[in-house]
Amino acid sequence: MGPVKEIKKRKKKKVNPNGFFFSAPSLSQQPLDWWNEFSKRLTGTLSSESKEPCNFESLFKMSRKTFNYICSLVKHDLMAKSTYFVDIHGKPLSLNDCVAVALRRLSSGDSLSIIGESLSINQSTVAQITWRFVEAIEERGLHHLHWPETESSEAEDIKSKFDKLGLPNCCGVVDTTRIVMSFSLDESNNIWRDRDNKHSMILQAIVGPDMRFLDVVSGWPGSLSESVALKNSSFFTLAEESKRLNGKRIKLSDDQEGKELQEYIVGHAGFPLLAWLLTPYNGNTKLSDSQRGLNKQIFAAQGIAKTALFRLKETWKIIGGMMWRPDKNRLPRIILVCCILHNILIDLEDEVQMKNPVAYNYHKSSCKSRVYKEGSKSASGLREMVCLQLSRKKPDPFVD
Repeated sequence: MGPVKEIKKRKKKKVNPNGFFFSAPSLSQQPLDWWNEFSKRLTGTLSSESKEPCNFESLFKMSRKTFNYICSLVKHDLMAKSTYFVDIHGKPLSLNDCVAVALRRLSSGDSLSIIGESLSINQSTVAQITWRFVEAIEERGLHHLHWPETESSEAEDIKSKFDKLGLPNCCGVVDTTRIVMSFSLDESNNIWRDRDNKHSMILQAIVGPDMRFLDVVSGWPGSLSESVALKNSSFFTLAEESKRLNGKRIKLSDDQEGKELQEYIVGHAGFPLLAWLLTPYNGNTKLSDSQRGLNKQIFAAQGIAKTALFRLKETWKIIGGMMWRPDKNRLPRIILVCCILHNILIDLEDEVQMKNPVAYNYHKSSCKSRVYKEGSKSASGLREMVCLQLSRKKPDPFVD
């Protein structure tokens, strides 16, 4: 992960004088008609977001199966406490209610006051529920976001899919996006100001061929370049120390004199060319056909990462728009949880998400990243080996 502070166990909360917490009752099974009851809470802008009647799938952007799984992950942390939550009428909120509140906050990006008003819940309660949910997913759901163990079946499956697409022994695609923030004048600091003159925080992600996040790091100021953010990440340190991308090498075609290709990831020209990081050749007019072919495959692979990041911010709009005066210490943990939820939707093959495919057109986007200078001899050797290998086979396209 990245510059996220160590998670500390929360102290037990005392009884709130406003009556939002009480001694926890014994938990019972959620009523079968929970959604019918919950949907009756919907008022104002929430119920008029669409001309169609509000339904579970459109509101939460996931199936009931996925929702129930998420409830099972956080049940202990949200409900097995000495306190519990109530609405503005004093009615206790169930596990489903609390998960629905948190998911609504993360997926809509609406303010605490809008969420609270639409669900008849005090906005401070919305904030407390959401943060407790974030802590629970961070602890209970992290197994959905991890770097595959070396030579595991998961790692081999990832490399096999990239190999079919023209990138042998490739383990992922690295890319970044920026989470935009709004500061007050006294909070404004140029270190957070990015190349678009907005205050933002960097999210760096390494993505697999199925758009799952394999490694994420967030917390760095938006003013930093992709290369600086990468070099300050734990992934960079592990890769440089051969503790990452250290799986078996593969033998290349006979005309490469027995050379072996190590594991690597790919990235755009804003990243440095390294012995384990493959970037495209610079320029267009002076490149050979095989070099242009390799660039095409790298650009297409980069489209996978960009689509994943685009889907992430479209689904979890709390990080997709402009965050109003966020807690900069808590924001990296919120970003991480959104990435975990993104992976959960993929791992559970959520039918709601599958019905709404999202494609980011990489070639029509403008890349404002600084083009990095050519790397070392070993790094250039990596690119030459992949380029020559690619010229020996016709890869399957990434996109239609």
